[in-house]
Amino acid sequence: MSDLPVIAAPVIRVLIVDDHPMVRTGIAAVIDSQPDMRVVAEAQDGVEAVELCRQHRPDVVLMDLQLPRMSGLAALEAIRAEAPDVRMLVLTTYRGDVQALSALKAGASGYLLKNAIRKELLHAVREVQAGRRYITAEVAQELSTRMADDSLSPREVEVITQVAAGGSNKEVAARLGVTEETVKTHMKSILVKLGASDRVQAVVIALRRGFIPPQA
Repeated sequence: MSDLPVIAAPVIRVLIVDDHPMVRTGIAAVIDSQPDMRVVAEAQDGVEAVELCRQHRPDVVLMDLQLPRMSGLAALEAIRAEAPDVRMLVLTTYRGDVQALSALKAGASGYLLKNAIRKELLHAVREVQAGRRYITAEVAQELSTRMADDSLSPREVEVITQVAAGGSNKEVAARLGVTEETVKTHMKSILVKLGASDRVQAVVIALRRGFIPPQA
């Protein structure tokens, strides 16, 4: 009986995108410990991520959302436009449901919190490479509890972002070129939609859910 040839499983080629060197090193160590995975490149910002993706054509991109020069979301959209077959797995410390939805709508196959990397990363990479979606449990729960009618309108997002930056209703109105009464009306709607009791709590909730970027 002749020996049958052994066909090796294809190696999943991974691009890591994060602006913190220690995070990239830690993720690379986890990935490279697997016989069916290999890190082909590491990027420290969104611009570099797009360029390295062109050069290496990875199977899976692990993308942080908070990046210098070009945001993770913008980089994700740029990569998807050029290479729609590349699987995008978002890695972030922030579980805001708005950011998760934006990433998923932009073409991400998965969303994983960095505090879950040790126990979920390898499984998540294999899942998205297989064409399935992977959303970490905390984010999935956050998404499932939010209904469409509690989403802020673009103008309400502008208002709460300006409130977070500081200033009275009058000052916010001046910045946005609207009346103070209009700002008050928007704030009433924002408080109801976010279930907040005051402006400070509204800002906190808006930050947590991702309506306001963490750096804003």
